[in-house]
Amino acid sequence: MTAPKAVGSDRAERQPDALTVARWCAAQGWPVHPLAPGRKTPPANCQACQDSPHSPAECTCPRVGRWCHGFHAATVDQDVLSAWWHVNPGFGAGVACGPAGLVVIDVDSHPSAVPSRDRILPGIPIHEHVNLEGLENGYHTLALLAALRKAPDPAEDTGTLRVRTPSGGLHIWYRDHAHHRFTCSAGSSTGRALAWQVDIRAHGGYIVVPGTTTANGTYTPLPGATIPAPLPQWLAGELIRTGHLKDRPGQQPSTLQPAVPDRARQAVVAAGGGKRGAERVLDTVLQDVTDCATTPEGAGFTGKLNRAAYTVGGLVSAGHLTHAAAEQMLTDAARTARPSQDRHNSAVIRSGLTAGARQPLHIGKARG
Repeated sequence: MTAPKAVGSDRAERQPDALTVARWCAAQGWPVHPLAPGRKTPPANCQACQDSPHSPAECTCPRVGRWCHGFHAATVDQDVLSAWWHVNPGFGAGVACGPAGLVVIDVDSHPSAVPSRDRILPGIPIHEHVNLEGLENGYHTLALLAALRKAPDPAEDTGTLRVRTPSGGLHIWYRDHAHHRFTCSAGSSTGRALAWQVDIRAHGGYIVVPGTTTANGTYTPLPGATIPAPLPQWLAGELIRTGHLKDRPGQQPSTLQPAVPDRARQAVVAAGGGKRGAERVLDTVLQDVTDCATTPEGAGFTGKLNRAAYTVGGLVSAGHLTHAAAEQMLTDAARTARPSQDRHNSAVIRSGLTAGARQPLHIGKARG
């Protein structure tokens, strides 16, 4: 299928200004933060934060009404919102999905080669006899997943808020009424993913609010409901199956899609020794990198990639996997998060692997 069309061409023209929408979102209890004018990413941090990088948790700026660190500064305080938009009336608006209790299905429609069959619907085998001709984007993979579960296609769900994106994609807004605390993912990830070209915006991410205009166009609500409906039970089950729970007490690991690519696990097994411990380390560091896909700016991507490469270099030196497998895993994870900067990513990976190899990481032992 193709992207749903917005009917009534004057609807986008009558969109309320960003501050009005931001106020409305905050009134729903959804924390709001500004987006840079004409862009879908947050504005830059203050100069002090830029000069002295630190984690959002350590930053005092949001407590004094600054917008540093993107969605981490999101608020429902109407006075703060007024102050932000007074500084720059051109700001767009984003909602911090986790604190808002929202799960947004972000359907992409990007020209791209279809991946291997095991990555189209992670965890669901697609046999060779299945004809994939015509499968081109996230609309198709989401519809395929729904059909397999004998459920309605969320892209056609007029009972919830749906927003057409400037690139031809679709944001399908739902409420996490059962408080699962789902987390974000990128549909192109080799780790946690619901479906190819279908991203998840939840804890750890934000969503652009309807009416926001970027250089590429306006985020336009489609006909139907104007507020998010409860997340369908079958979709919640799929998110649990694919490892999207932020907190997983009592969850059986075997029911979740692993965050480490299969070939990485095979490399660890082949190398022998410390298998489970090495897999847990790989899960953590690679997921830290791929999670940056949901935060285009301000995620500390280079530092996370460097730390991942350093750690993986230690695993290689300790004999848990080969250098070739390590480099490929890191490259895949980096490309998922930042697909347009391969040269930079390669340099960071090589440097991190080299430094990490000097200190073998023997699982179960402290690293000096």
